[in-house]
Amino acid sequence: MPDDLTTTDALEVLDLPAPNEGEDSTLIVEAVANTAIARWYAVQVASSCEKKVKATLEQRAVTLGVSNRILEIEIPQTPAVKLKKDGTRQSTEEKVFPGYVLVRMVLDEDTMMAVRSTPNVINFVGAEDRRATGKARGHIKPRPLSRSEVDRIFKRAAEKKTVVKVDLTEGDQILVTAGPFKDFQGEVIEVSGERNKLKALLSIFGRETPVELEFSQISKQN
Repeated sequence: MPDDLTTTDALEVLDLPAPNEGEDSTLIVEAVANTAIARWYAVQVASSCEKKVKATLEQRAVTLGVSNRILEIEIPQTPAVKLKKDGTRQSTEEKVFPGYVLVRMVLDEDTMMAVRSTPNVINFVGAEDRRATGKARGHIKPRPLSRSEVDRIFKRAAEKKTVVKVDLTEGDQILVTAGPFKDFQGEVIEVSGERNKLKALLSIFGRETPVELEFSQISKQN
């Protein structure tokens, strides 16, 4: 926006109504301008600390006076069902990208400091700026996410496709609880969380035979 553009001109360019009496039009223009130039950034955080970082950064943005430039903090999630050892199911949520928080912000020295100094934040996702000597690691230069990356991430979260999480690994012993192989016992040889299925070796007619089963058809044996 040109330096000699008046506030009234700016409101017209941005197609905004005139401010009410006592309302600071400069702040309105600044807020809209920040919204226009803000970008999404991925921030790596300590394991299982996504919600803690989100809450802390939201508070710090206000305290540090940068809430007008740190506009959104999101943890994209999809619904999930956890299949417990006893066969019961527990509704939960699955993070789309565990260990990361997405922040829509205007990138400047103040907002970078606010994010980087937040407890449990590791760093922005970006490119490393190498030092001239090449002997020491440089600083990470935050890389904004592309529009296609942002659309893909939030589309995946918006689909609300339920993910089944199962507390099973190769070598675990299971009991088949439903289907044609009910009451058979076996050993897990492969787990496919994306397909909600697993393969197990079942003893059928004295021979160990690989069988594909749904998570809902088995229970884990202690």
